[in-house]
Formats: sequence, structure tokens, C-alpha cells
Amino acid sequence: MAKTSSVEKNNRRKKMAKQYAAKWAKLKEIANDPSRPADERFAARLKMATLPRNSHPTRIRNRCALTGRARGNYRKFGISRLMFRELASMGMIPGVTKSSW
Repeated sequence: MAKTSSVEKNNRRKKMAKQYAAKWAKLKEIANDPSRPADERFAARLKMATLPRNSHPTRIRNRCALTGRARGNYRKFGISRLMFRELASMGMIPGVTKSSW
């Protein structure tokens, strides 16, 4: 089980990234547009730098939905490898069976 503070910090990052998504997209579009003047593009980059660090989506960590574990997560299921193995062996994940040959 991950620390509750780590899980909550990640949830705050998700919320902040969603809140600033439109602003990031607008500034990034301006900064990457070669038809705009260089000083305008530079100003957009400076504005991007003034936004909160946790408002950028790359700061979000993929965590297990059940335990909060940060490493070894399967994106398709949203859970860690340990929980996946446990739930799969109990037959609680539809379509997943233990392989044997």
C-alpha cells in the first residue's frame, strides 16, 4: 500500500493538469507556430514557464487504482502487476485465465 500522501499528491496533479489543459494547449500552439514572430513565440514559452509545475500532464504518475503502487502498472487494467496476479488467480478479471502447458 502506497503512502496516502503520495496518492493524494498525484490526485492533486491530475486535477491541476485538467484545470490548466486549455492554457497549456494554447501557449504550446503559439510557441510551436513557425509563422509567428520569434519574440511572440518566446513570450509564449516564458508564460509556459510561469505556470505551476504540477499543472503539466507529464508530472502525473500512473498508479494502481487499488493499492496506489507506482511501479509495475498495466495501463489496460489500471492496476499493479501484483494486484493483477491476485485478482486473475481468483478469477475476478473477465477473460483472463492462468496459462498452463
